[in-house]
Amino acid sequence: MEQQAVELLMKHNLTITTAESCTGGLIAATLVNVPGISGQFKEGYITYSNEAKEKLLGVSHETLERYGAVSSQTAEEMARGARQSANADISIISTGIAGPDGGTKEKPAGLVYLACCYKDHVKVERHLFSGDRQAVRNCAVREALRLIIQTIQQ
Repeated sequence: MEQQAVELLMKHNLTITTAESCTGGLIAATLVNVPGISGQFKEGYITYSNEAKEKLLGVSHETLERYGAVSSQTAEEMARGARQSANADISIISTGIAGPDGGTKEKPAGLVYLACCYKDHVKVERHLFSGDRQAVRNCAVREALRLIIQTIQQ
């Protein structure tokens, strides 16, 4: 999937940036596995803490307080902020609870929000993945690649 995503970025001459929380850089690492990505990949942010989300991506403190880091609202602000900060055509972001700890009834372990911003439009997806921590992170990466491909092809 990463090959297809990179080929589409190259074909359409688009640049991309990543901003990752629960995936901790795995989306960026997966993209840079593909030869030729250097012309398309701008930069990647690992914004694990709320402070980093605010400082690097411009997520509002109020959004984090009201909805939490794992929310569609935060995901949307992360996507817009990453795209703007990197001056990229597309951003892809992840925020979630990889587990096995940290979940609640409302926000269980395995809950991940992905968001892709392109042409000032943001698509946010909510996923609930199962498995151990690494499985959740790998599922999130796979779905993030799918979201990049789907966004470019629309």
